[in-house]
Amino acid sequence: MDAVFENLFAWILLLATVITGVAYVYDTKVLLPKRKQVLEGAKKAASEQNKPLSKKECKKMLEPNTIVGQAGSLFTVILFVFIFRSFIVEPFRIPSGSMQPTLEPGDFIVVSKLSYGIRNPLTNNVLIDTSVPERGDVVVFKYPKDKTTDYIKRVIGLPGDTVIYQDKHLYLLKADAPEDAVPELITMQRDGTKSYETMMGFDESYEQYAETFEGIGTHKVLIDPNAARLPIGGTPEGHFKVPENCYFVMGDNRDHSADSRFWGFVPFENIVGKTKGIWLSLEFNRKSDDALPTWIPSAVRFDRIGGID
Repeated sequence: MDAVFENLFAWILLLATVITGVAYVYDTKVLLPKRKQVLEGAKKAASEQNKPLSKKECKKMLEPNTIVGQAGSLFTVILFVFIFRSFIVEPFRIPSGSMQPTLEPGDFIVVSKLSYGIRNPLTNNVLIDTSVPERGDVVVFKYPKDKTTDYIKRVIGLPGDTVIYQDKHLYLLKADAPEDAVPELITMQRDGTKSYETMMGFDESYEQYAETFEGIGTHKVLIDPNAARLPIGGTPEGHFKVPENCYFVMGDNRDHSADSRFWGFVPFENIVGKTKGIWLSLEFNRKSDDALPTWIPSAVRFDRIGGID
């Protein structure tokens, strides 16, 4: 029963596919032949009266005219949506600022379901392996403590890695490192950009950095210089040894993200897919006294549409 709630929309789509599929078969095998008989009778009567039916009239008489027939006409559309969403790509909306500046609240993203294997859409179990997440990937996954909730974060640690986060600095000891290797400090270079956000009536300032994973690429992160530098996670040293078949993930908004530093690792079976890009970005900054409701977008951010780092 838990699997149903964890993948509720997939189950709803499957049920809709089955119902419309049954309706389609019944309409095709039972109702359509009857409509054809009626049409033939109408053609014969019209011919006797020397008033032949037009193509438009004939087409209309063959169209489904019952609830069952109309439900059946939706089958191909719903089947396409079910297959496309379950196995190819799925859309998500970014609800919070934990992935700023890479992803902003109001961004609508495309997530590839094929990147990490073909999965059973009803259970999320891998049916056919293709590949596994790589360091730096931005992934959507089922929150380990509540699988009905989807989270999005960046992969930092792979299975076997040791991740250290201290004093706002990230260190990595990779799984394949020599025995005498020391943790590597991940390079962060301040780019001079600042971001601002109003929280509880106060303006918060964030410093933007370019973080580089050697051999992979660079992405942007935000650091809040006013946030406390406290030990994080299950160990006072802030060390995290990534278990087998699990991943350590973090938000790009480092001081305002609930991630693996606080609640642990993400099992591979929880991962939904890899974020490929932003297909729509809406801004919601209406005030409560505006003429329009706050849930109506105030602007479309065309400059944000496209791929992500």
